[in-house]
Amino acid sequence: MKMPFGLWGGTAARRSETASMADWCVFCRIARRDPTSDTVLLYSDDRVVAFRDINPSAFRHYLVIPIEHIDTVNNLQRSIEHHQLVSHMVKVGKDLLNQDAPNSEEHSWRQVKYTPLGLLGGFVEAETLLEVIRP
Repeated sequence: MKMPFGLWGGTAARRSETASMADWCVFCRIARRDPTSDTVLLYSDDRVVAFRDINPSAFRHYLVIPIEHIDTVNNLQRSIEHHQLVSHMVKVGKDLLNQDAPNSEEHSWRQVKYTPLGLLGGFVEAETLLEVIRP
């Protein structure tokens, strides 16, 4: 099964250097369980959190994000650490999907289309990303 993998980014360079990531990044606030976030977590551990997308592109649309802020997929390195992180994110997403819809393997991920987000980031299939960052 191919899973789309997306990370937001492109705005960090324009933010004040004095403001921390957790102060302005909505995903950091969710990941760090900020009291101002009312997002219900479906999964959390010491590396990632998962929750339903606020504006889903599919009936079952989960976001699995790292707790550590990463601007874009372009910031991921060819390293064991990043490869393990992305692999873990994919596993968490598949586990959530299998819990919620055990027969979902029958459906093609290609039916769901994502629009590139320009300066805000974009989407790449997780398997492709894993190959690019494989150490």
